[in-house]
Amino acid sequence: MKQVTLMKKYPIFELDIEKSETSLKSIDEILEHLKAQIDSHPVATFIAIFDHYSHTKSLADGEVSDDILDAKNIILCFGKKIPKPNLLGVRPRAIGVVELADKFVLSFMEAPNPDATEAMKSWVKSVAK
Repeated sequence: MKQVTLMKKYPIFELDIEKSETSLKSIDEILEHLKAQIDSHPVATFIAIFDHYSHTKSLADGEVSDDILDAKNIILCFGKKIPKPNLLGVRPRAIGVVELADKFVLSFMEAPNPDATEAMKSWVKSVAK
């Protein structure tokens, strides 16, 4: 897993998983796996699945890189406290899952809460065998 700064301002974690490195065969299977991790967490709450690929392809001016076969986000929240109003600006969280011909790319933005970041790192790593 690598940590990068995307577009010079977004701190994200990214993990490339070769298709041979996981028993999960599709984005939907990966999302089911991640949802099970969320559902078993004492604080995290599953919100939705967003089909980013279909949404973008449906736009008249939507663009998707030719190497991307599918792209979805699982949306969740770790919020157990709201100490100030503007905290909601960094919630909820999302984990992106992209399918390429030979691998899956999972990514998420670093959370303000280190425990949330560590949980998401663990969940993403658990997709590999």
